[in-house]
Amino acid sequence: MIPKLNQSGVLPPFIPEQGPTVPASMAPYRSTITDFINRFAFTSERRIILKGLLEYRQKLREIGITNGFQWFDGSFVEDVEQNRGRPPADLDLVTFAERPTADTKEWRNLVNNNKELFLPDLSKNKYLCDAYFVDLNTNPAHIVSHTRYWFGLFSHQRDSYLWKGMIEIPIQCSDSEALKLLEKEIADA
Repeated sequence: MIPKLNQSGVLPPFIPEQGPTVPASMAPYRSTITDFINRFAFTSERRIILKGLLEYRQKLREIGITNGFQWFDGSFVEDVEQNRGRPPADLDLVTFAERPTADTKEWRNLVNNNKELFLPDLSKNKYLCDAYFVDLNTNPAHIVSHTRYWFGLFSHQRDSYLWKGMIEIPIQCSDSEALKLLEKEIADA
């Protein structure tokens, strides 16, 4: 469930009525890609970004990255139109996933042959996703460190330090249904 934006125009870091000690009421809020599109596809600029996101997610699955989840954040999940007077430029996301292969050389080749999925500048240019990747097959200490970093970065606005929430969506989700929904939104616009 994606909660309503709070009075500051951001997702709350936790649902106030339930408090910050109830894990289910804290960010990242688990959702589906269909609910995410239903919630955030309300302008043409946002629909273009969401189309890029769905293409990005499809490419991940095509190269075998299927077991994991993504955290979504940034101005895309805020009321940036009202608060900053502009549409979002992209969608910030980090993918936490297992490698599709245990072979290190094969994994390196896969990454090198799909740089637009792993290098943020390339993913932003091609998919409008400022995308990062955390390999869940690495040392647990590295995973904890990366998770701490991304949670710390995504849980606050960079300029104001305002505490905020984020959204978590599995890589394996109802993307085909979401694409149909998005295409209908684009056609009806």
